[in-house]
Amino acid sequence: MDKAERLRQLLPNQRGVWIPIDHGASDYPSPGLESLDVLISELVDAGVDAIVAQKGVVSAYAHLCEGTKTNMVVHYSVSTRHAGPDASNKVLVGHADETLVRGGMGVSSQVNMGSENEASMIERMGELNRQALHADLPSFGMVYARGPHLNHQPSDITRSQAHAVRLAFELGCDAAKCVWTGDEASFRAVAASAPIPLLLAGGPATGDTLEVLTTVEQALHAGASGVCMGRQVFAHANPRAMAKALVMMVHDGASAKEAAEAVGL
Repeated sequence: MDKAERLRQLLPNQRGVWIPIDHGASDYPSPGLESLDVLISELVDAGVDAIVAQKGVVSAYAHLCEGTKTNMVVHYSVSTRHAGPDASNKVLVGHADETLVRGGMGVSSQVNMGSENEASMIERMGELNRQALHADLPSFGMVYARGPHLNHQPSDITRSQAHAVRLAFELGCDAAKCVWTGDEASFRAVAASAPIPLLLAGGPATGDTLEVLTTVEQALHAGASGVCMGRQVFAHANPRAMAKALVMMVHDGASAKEAAEAVGL
């Protein structure tokens, strides 16, 4: 299987529902991540396209995805809450050549733009993407514009979020995570900033399911290609139903209300 076919599986029709569950490496206990085998089975049953996890989790649980439409992507960036001023400095903890052996289908890395260690993280993402290119693997970028040194252009209505996904594209990522900018006009500027699929981040769990799904509906209307949502799904009271609602919206064109009603949320 080559990279193009792997991309088609991870992003059918260039759209995707990806659920990152790498949070336990950075901060644990993490509500919803206590029983990974149960959670992963529920996500597979819901029909998500990809689960993004650290390499040990992929090695342990990739077998749960065998024979299904769900695949795993290895997230190679990590830091922990105990690192003090270095907590935002995401370091690489592996090499792309581990991915297939562990049961993964693609690679992922993170840059916190505007942080003290931005330059090092950019270099790491570029290196992982180089490795992925030679391994024929898709690469995914989680680039967040949220560091203390952000320097927004005065005319930038996205407050550097468009720059974040542009950076991921220019570093060779095949798809990238993006955040909701508060309204459709500014999000359209984000979506137009890079010719790769952009998957909407979820942010901290809010407990308001319809509000989350409504934001997803707005983002899809404004150019998002899907979602990459962790806590909004795995910390939900019903992760399977929440994931299924997102699949219905991204792949079947359901509205927030239709999807919520269909799965009983």
